[in-house]
Amino acid sequence: MSGFDRRDAVDRLEELVDTVEEDRMPVPVREIWAFGDVALGVDPVDRLDIYLTKDILVRDDSEPTPGETDASEAYDVDGVGQSVRADWAANYPHYLRANANGHAAPEKCLAAHLLEDDEPIHLEVCNASFEDNVTQRLRGATLREDYTQLLDPRGVCLWADGTRSEEAFRKLRESELALPTLSAALEMLGLEGEAATAAAQELHAWREQQDGVTVRGDVV
Repeated sequence: MSGFDRRDAVDRLEELVDTVEEDRMPVPVREIWAFGDVALGVDPVDRLDIYLTKDILVRDDSEPTPGETDASEAYDVDGVGQSVRADWAANYPHYLRANANGHAAPEKCLAAHLLEDDEPIHLEVCNASFEDNVTQRLRGATLREDYTQLLDPRGVCLWADGTRSEEAFRKLRESELALPTLSAALEMLGLEGEAATAAAQELHAWREQQDGVTVRGDVV
């Protein structure tokens, strides 16, 4: 896919929220945000940027399976019942994904469950809220001088703790959100003018190189 018509992009966001509400997820999801082009009223939307705030799975709340011993023994992936819910893995084994160390990766599992491989969608997954992570990532990107790690601060919360924002969806559909340019938004967060411009250019260039589904997991 080369992008979304604006109406289709908002429909896709609603479909994703529906899935989170209706399906068991690999980990608890607390917030869903849309950010970047779709929040700006751009049409068409070249890439759809989505942010999920998840809980770190401290204790698996899965219902035990009769005869179950170690949930991970049933898969070629470690961490089932630790990093992701065991009952989710049992119901959706085709969505189970691991990191390079062979351990269940919640962000990759979420992407597999929620997205199609060829969709032009970038998914950010973190245990911190969108607003908190914007500042954390800005600090880290500035220290490393790698602005591809930035999180575009221009976002809108679509769903939080089980409640959907119909008003947010209405504003997205009608392009009612008044948001600044990326460089201006970064200046508002404390980045100097020239640095903000350079950072915005670097992030835009990185985005243009992406294809299909991309996913980035982060722990704060």
